Amino acid sequence: MVGLRAKIDTGASTSALHASDIQPFQRDGVAWVRFTAHFGTQVQRRHRCEAPLVTVKTIKSSNGQAQVRYVIRTSLSLGDRMWPVEFTLACRKTMRYRVLLGSKALVDAQLVVNPALTYVQEKPLLSNLSGAQ
Repeated sequence: MVGLRAKIDTGASTSALHASDIQPFQRDGVAWVRFTAHFGTQVQRRHRCEAPLVTVKTIKSSNGQAQVRYVIRTSLSLGDRMWPVEFTLACRKTMRYRVLLGSKALVDAQLVVNPALTYVQEKPLLSNLSGAQ
């Protein structure tokens, strides 16, 4: 469990996670991906991860460039909620936020965005989430 800040982007369909050293591989005939997830901006934290590969997508960035990205699914905790979210693995080292939360994740959790507010969500209530999916 890692706590981090995320940028809410209702203009982006898919969520994105800052990752490097991305390597696809096979495990028991199933496609997986191994990568280093990066958290934090002032203090760099890294975590080596493995996840089943959901799909490979071509994503068009805000500057119009197309990029092929691996997609994984993992659980996201926000306040008292936890739900599965698909993330593309992308280099976001030049971005202020290491995680971008797209509109599909917001719709799946039935979240409403108020663009006039910032940093209104408390840290996840982990004791309320044990065993939740």
